[in-house]
Amino acid sequence: MKPEAVTASYRRWAPVYDATFGRVTNAGRRRAAAHVTARGGRVLEVGVGTGLVLPLYGPGVEITGIDFSHDMLERAHEKAAALPNVTLRQMDARALDFPDGSFDTVAAMHVLSVVPEPEKVVTEMARVCRPGGQVVIVNHFSATRGVLAAAERLFRPLEDQLGWQSDFPIERVLGDPRLREVERAPLPPAGLMTWLLLERL
Repeated sequence: MKPEAVTASYRRWAPVYDATFGRVTNAGRRRAAAHVTARGGRVLEVGVGTGLVLPLYGPGVEITGIDFSHDMLERAHEKAAALPNVTLRQMDARALDFPDGSFDTVAAMHVLSVVPEPEKVVTEMARVCRPGGQVVIVNHFSATRGVLAAAERLFRPLEDQLGWQSDFPIERVLGDPRLREVERAPLPPAGLMTWLLLERL
């Protein structure tokens, strides 16, 4: 996806995101927030969006949330106002402004199929995660066969207008040699979303 298409689509989505797509994808966010809270430590949330996950984290974690979209971050700041353990910054996930190994956990929820160059984003997530830390991904990945796979391919020409890539193979986020897959599971609704847990080697 082109960066200008991402900016435009999230300007459109920002006012209605929480009540629409945000509501449908809540199960993955809740699971990620519980997992991250149980681990504790310093956490980077890549693509914090409107801040839907922020109130779900426990007090024992230090959260830094970044997003490319100013419109989304405006809404995230409203949610973060009463949360002393949250810092928000506008940033391009393809070039994170943090030193190597800065975070115990790096999370990306429903982000990787809506950004330009997702492989570069995963590379940056691996870089800023400390060895022994974890990368938590919740995302839709394309089906490999059947009616759903055909439908995803049909929507491919509309990705810039929709603001996400329907035909998005999981292999695009599994290429960094510093990350080892430790868990994968389907998530509601109807297994359309995937829980993916990676360990930083």
